[in-house]
Amino acid sequence: MDSPARHVNQGDADALSALRSAAEIVYQSMSPTLFRAWPLLEEATGVRCWVKHENHSPVGAFKIRGGLVYLARLVQREPGIRGLISATRGNHGQSLAFAAARYSLRSVIVVPHGNAVEKNAAMRSLGAQLIEFGKDFDEAREHAAQLASREGLHFVASFHPDLVDGVASYALEMFDAAPQLDAIVVPVGLGSGICGVIKARNALGLSTKIYAVVSTGANAYAQSFRAGRVIQTDEAITMADGIATRVPQAEALDMMLTSVTDIVEVSDAEIEQAIVLYLRATHNLSEGAGAAPLAALLQRADDFKGKQVGLVLCGGNLDTAVLRRVLAEALRH
Repeated sequence: MDSPARHVNQGDADALSALRSAAEIVYQSMSPTLFRAWPLLEEATGVRCWVKHENHSPVGAFKIRGGLVYLARLVQREPGIRGLISATRGNHGQSLAFAAARYSLRSVIVVPHGNAVEKNAAMRSLGAQLIEFGKDFDEAREHAAQLASREGLHFVASFHPDLVDGVASYALEMFDAAPQLDAIVVPVGLGSGICGVIKARNALGLSTKIYAVVSTGANAYAQSFRAGRVIQTDEAITMADGIATRVPQAEALDMMLTSVTDIVEVSDAEIEQAIVLYLRATHNLSEGAGAAPLAALLQRADDFKGKQVGLVLCGGNLDTAVLRRVLAEALRH
């Protein structure tokens, strides 16, 4: 199961101080999220697992943490900024719209055609101007970059050190609460979530193993991880839109190659099974990306026997129509 990965033996006080400072920015707008073990999940998996409930954040996803830190640092560097633009499948856009509103800044978000209806509505409710363009996230991102110069807006990439520093606050909360964790399982979209966990673990000097999770239908990161270089795919087809990536970020991949123990691919059927289990065992709604770590644990439960495992439930923004279909399918079996 394990591939070679470097694990640190001692912490980095300066790096930890920087992450703690970023966390203080986050806590000006939200409280730490719930991190707890659920007996019914342990019963179902046979593993002592702890769930980090980022679905409880003000926008229902972990991305808000990165958006808050990015905007706070941006307005310090560029006090005359008029607005920002980015591309998203939903949660990154919500985080930026939420943070931009705190500074009365314009936020423009580009989404691909056919994007989740309820995520679109959530972004608009937070004040974002929504533009639909392209067949997938990567085409939407290219369009957003073009519009940035035309509209005089600051372009926000989906992966940036400030985003990672903000996101690392959820990892610090996990390690502060349960430093004895043997492993943490994290879904990978463009990489800020898993890189935040890597930075926090390394800064604390812990030996906790980190496992990445992707969809079998959107496995560009898995192919890249195994090849040791960025590999783009022609498509990214999965019901888990938060991890529907076909163009990996080189910086994120570099961090993963030195610090991730293994990468697990899960099918949509396994993700949907995990969504239903979360609902039954914890009464929490998970979106596809959020359920992917639990799907990975179910797939490889024997490998984690006797271990303390942290699962990142990165978001709960699942469209009602998708939930209806998933539950109907579950009830047929």
